[in-house]
Amino acid sequence: MASNRGYSHPRRFISRRQSILTVALFTTLAFVSSIFLLLYGFAPKEDDILKDDTRLEEPLQSQSAQHQVSDENLWGASRSHGLHPCIKPTVRHKAAQGSDHYITVKSNGGLNQMRTGISDMVAVAFIMNATLVIPQLDKRSFWQDTSTFSDIFDELHFITTLQDDVRIVKALPKELESFPRARKHFTSWSGMGYYEEMARLWKDYQVIHVAKSDSRLANNDLPLDIQRLRCRALYHALRFSPSIESLGKKLVERLRSQGGRYIALHLRYEKDMLSFTGCTYGLTEAESEELRIMRENTNHWKVKKINSTEQRVGGFCPLTPKEMGIFLESLGYPPITTIYIASGEIYGGEARLSELKSRFPNIISKEALATAEELEPFANHGSQTAALDYIISIESNVFVPSHSGNMARAVEGHRRFLGHRRTINPDRKGLVELFDKLESGKLKLGSSFSRLVQEMHKNRQGAPRKRYGPLPGIKGRARLRTEESFYENPFPECICRSKKAF
Repeated sequence: MASNRGYSHPRRFISRRQSILTVALFTTLAFVSSIFLLLYGFAPKEDDILKDDTRLEEPLQSQSAQHQVSDENLWGASRSHGLHPCIKPTVRHKAAQGSDHYITVKSNGGLNQMRTGISDMVAVAFIMNATLVIPQLDKRSFWQDTSTFSDIFDELHFITTLQDDVRIVKALPKELESFPRARKHFTSWSGMGYYEEMARLWKDYQVIHVAKSDSRLANNDLPLDIQRLRCRALYHALRFSPSIESLGKKLVERLRSQGGRYIALHLRYEKDMLSFTGCTYGLTEAESEELRIMRENTNHWKVKKINSTEQRVGGFCPLTPKEMGIFLESLGYPPITTIYIASGEIYGGEARLSELKSRFPNIISKEALATAEELEPFANHGSQTAALDYIISIESNVFVPSHSGNMARAVEGHRRFLGHRRTINPDRKGLVELFDKLESGKLKLGSSFSRLVQEMHKNRQGAPRKRYGPLPGIKGRARLRTEESFYENPFPECICRSKKAF
């Protein structure tokens, strides 16, 4: 019969054969399903992967399968929640009285260490009712920069902007140049009482010379008007010189015209930082020895013997170019992202930078962005070129530092002040743990790895929060060193809630 495809067997025989096949088929499916559940139904979660080092993440078919992140979460500014800058003096603030007592200052450190130190000294001069002489800048730092105050800053703007707060003069009166001076190393992180006590020096001296300017004021427990004065000094008065401001704005415009949005990456993988921190991970023996010799020969670096492994595991080392590439990729930034390198010369040069470029080819430096003629006036002046990096970093869509140094803290604080612009602060200690698992094969790059990195950094992107106090369990003056810097987060004194509070 046609219905039986020509078979002449009885109908009963056919039904029996089909029954046997059906049972076999169902048995096979049940067995396969049980195996599937055993293998995949109880697969480890991301947290389990971290706890059990013997388990590997399943490899991905391609990079495009990585955990997707929305455009807003990559580029959008942190929500300000009705916060805005507030640096005007209160009604209790007294205008500068003018004084025949003078404070001279020798600022120390790199650009941003000097900038925050100068802002501190403006407040100190106000507290001590003194006239501030335009500070001398550090010429002994690693960069050996001979720049004067007016080479980097708009001197007249600095004086006039603060004229209602502190009297500032360009130089000490000639008749006082030969007078004896009280030379002081003011105690770090000191409060009002300390400087009110220091004012007794005016009984015997007309001039006080301050040998160091950085971290001379406490981060907390100062009057509101003193804190706001520090912000007026840093964010309004200490404007860069016209030549620096002009070129900095041009470079920002060029970056915007090329890609629209960009990340400013403060890649602190420079010779002085690696030598100072003793971080040699990934370097050759010759490079490590070169850094050790440099540290030995730098007199004002007190610590000479450093365990590089302990430094890295503790999160005290700058992330390498390769690690920064993996980090940004895992956050969800695509390979076409424009990244501006805000730093000096990378240790190891292009060979080491290539480890970042392999993931993000659109890497731009100021040397590529500006012409040789535009950069020529700034040659051999590290503080001036650092000022260009500062301007470009402040105006970037996203700022990411590879190490929490003076520039990173200053830029973060300024971006918070300007509206909590997105600033991603890498958890170096946590990331090193993940990177070591990658290197040992206990983790693999992919969507699960990306989710781990994103979860680790969801609360480290510049959202509004009050400044951190000292770490618990530390007593005495040592606790002051563990406080978050006032200039890293000037909230709440210089950032206020509007009537529409969050």
